[in-house]
Amino acid sequence: MTGAAGIRPLADRTAGGRTSVERCTPPWLPTAVSGLGAVPDTLPVGSPGKVGVLEMDFASVAGRTELTGHFQKAPLHTARPLYPDPARPDMPHVMFLSSGGGVLQGDRYRIAASCGPGTAVHFSTQTATRLYRMERDYATQLVDVTAAPGSYVEYLPQTTIPFGGSRYYQHMRVTASAESTIVLGDKLMAGRLARGERHAYTAYCADLDVHGQDGRLLFADPIRLVPAEDAVTAPTVMGGFGLMATLYVITRAAPAQELADTMHTTLAGTGLRGGASVLPGECGAWARVFGERSPEVEEAFFRTWDAVRRRLLGAAAPRPHGASWVEP
Repeated sequence: MTGAAGIRPLADRTAGGRTSVERCTPPWLPTAVSGLGAVPDTLPVGSPGKVGVLEMDFASVAGRTELTGHFQKAPLHTARPLYPDPARPDMPHVMFLSSGGGVLQGDRYRIAASCGPGTAVHFSTQTATRLYRMERDYATQLVDVTAAPGSYVEYLPQTTIPFGGSRYYQHMRVTASAESTIVLGDKLMAGRLARGERHAYTAYCADLDVHGQDGRLLFADPIRLVPAEDAVTAPTVMGGFGLMATLYVITRAAPAQELADTMHTTLAGTGLRGGASVLPGECGAWARVFGERSPEVEEAFFRTWDAVRRRLLGAAAPRPHGASWVEP
C-alpha cells in the first residue's frame, strides 16, 4: 500500500480484506477452466506473490483528473500517473505494472478503477501480458471499471499472449453511467507466433459484462477458446488468423451508427479482415479486426481508436512511445 500527498491509501479493512483469495477469485468459472483446478506443485494459491491487487480512485481536482485513492499488492502495482498528452493535459495515463513478468499457475489478480464525475483517464499495461505454461491449476483476473457521469475512460491494455499449456480466465465488469464514455480495447495473439506456436494453450476464456449505473446489463461478450473441445480456427472464432483485436465504445455522446460507420470506414482502409456494428440498445458501437502479424493489427487498432477519439474528443490519439512491435 502506498500513500503520497493528495492520495488516500485505501485501507485493508478486514482480516484478509482486499487481498483475500476469495475476493480476488471470480465467484464463477467456466467449466473448461474450473475442471483444471488442482494444488500446484509450485507456490500454492494465496502464497505471497500469488495474489495481486491494484485498486484506484480518481476525481476531478482543479480542472484535471487526479489519483485520489490507491491500494496495491505485489505483483500488481502502478507508477505515478503521467500527463503526456498535450491535447488533453488534464488526462492522466495510468500504467498497470507487474513485478512477476507474466501470469503463472495459481495466480489470482484483481484490478479495480473508480472514475468519478467529470474525470478523464487512460489505462494501459506496461507490455504484453504473457500467460505462461500451467501444468496444474489455472490463473484468473478480475477487472472492475466504474465510470461516473461526465467521465471519459480509455482502457487499452497491450496484447495478451497465451503460451502453450496456459489456462486462464478473465472476468471484466464495467459500470457505465449514461452520461459517461468508455473506450475498451482487447488484443489477443494465438500464441508465440514467431516460434511457430499457435493455439497451443489449454484454455483461454474471458467474459466482458457492461452494465448501466442502475445495474441493468447493457451487453456481454464471452470468449471461449478451448482447442481440445472445439475448433478455435472456425470462421466464427479466430479463423486462420494469428491475432484478434476488439474495440468497444460505450457512449451516448455520438450516434451509435455514426461511430460504427467511422470504425468500419477506418478498418476498410487497412486492408485487414474486420468490421464494425452497433452495440445492443444503441449504447455505442464496436469493431473487431483480424490479422496475421502484430504490426498490421496494432496499426489498424490504433487508427480505429484515433478515429473514434477525434470524433468524441476532437483530439488525436497519442501514439505510444516505441510503438513499433516486436514479435515475442
